[in-house]
Amino acid sequence: MLQAILGESLWVFLGLTVVLVGGCAFLMGQAIAGTWRSYWQILPYSLILAAANRFLAFSLFQEELLAVIPYLISVVVVWALASFGFRLTKVDQMVHQYPWLYERSSLLGWREKQGTP
Repeated sequence: MLQAILGESLWVFLGLTVVLVGGCAFLMGQAIAGTWRSYWQILPYSLILAAANRFLAFSLFQEELLAVIPYLISVVVVWALASFGFRLTKVDQMVHQYPWLYERSSLLGWREKQGTP
């Protein structure tokens, strides 16, 4: 059951998809936010990065290349980590770019400062 969802090995999934490609996804989200681009651009880049992940799993670990379920799981992992990186960077940008308007309210949020028009 787990093999049909994640691929051939749990260790390959954790090492390749979560750590290596997930780290790239986090940096991708930061880069998209750092250049003030829209959030929706994370989705097409996530699809491409997840396809590269499937190719690496196929070429390095002899997993099935065109497995749909592991690809969709990879898309979800990549999208989630890219979204996390995007949001962290966007909050940091808003708080530091407009310090007279906004203050950090949590790790992933900001709010208007009290007394601003």
